[in-house]
Amino acid sequence: MSLIALIVFIALYFVKAGYGMFRTNSWGVAISNKLAWVFMEAPVFIVMCWMWIHSERRFDPVVLTFFLFFQTHYFQRAFVFPFLLNGKSKMPLAIMSMGILFNLLNGYMQGEWIFYLAPKDMYQSDWFSTPWFIVGTLLFFTGMFVNWHADYVIRHLRKPGDTRHYLPQKGMYRYITSANYFGEIVEWLGWAVLTCSLSGLVFFWWTIANLVPRANAIWHRYREEFGEKVGRRKRVFPYLY
Repeated sequence: MSLIALIVFIALYFVKAGYGMFRTNSWGVAISNKLAWVFMEAPVFIVMCWMWIHSERRFDPVVLTFFLFFQTHYFQRAFVFPFLLNGKSKMPLAIMSMGILFNLLNGYMQGEWIFYLAPKDMYQSDWFSTPWFIVGTLLFFTGMFVNWHADYVIRHLRKPGDTRHYLPQKGMYRYITSANYFGEIVEWLGWAVLTCSLSGLVFFWWTIANLVPRANAIWHRYREEFGEKVGRRKRVFPYLY
């Protein structure tokens, strides 16, 4: 999966994924953005629930904590976030289908490690006091907060019926043009650290491969639309890129 992520990372610098501001008719049939997000994100939530229920480790304190952290993100993404979206935007079925496939594979990969493959003596109660867990948890929830706040800022840029694009300027958007992506990258870096797992690291790499090229495309679009108003804002990593 890591090699595929590298290919995706390179490809997305040349081909813009056709959802949001980059959606075009060439991507084919599209459905309601809200429904698409539910269909795309719910599978990983369901897969993790199924794997957790069937695991003998499901009530181990550390494993249960990992499960709750992961599911907090995907419950919000699948069952809250879509219904907060404004407007009547659509998402191509092709994009949604690719998202479903990735989420199913990733959900299985994360669950297989946490619930079945991790050494039984690895995630004992003393894991809570390790630097891995403490630092990773701080990163995870910091990233989650940044992501949620960035989404809030985006939702409140427009008034009902308005379809114009606006340059977001609050919160982390003062430093970067894709604060929502920055938050998600930090969140899944935290996950990789707090689980100290190869599966978490692969997920983090996939997040970068998917979001960094898109952040670059958004930065260029904003430069075209808003010119000097973009100022010194970077794409996705404050002061760096």
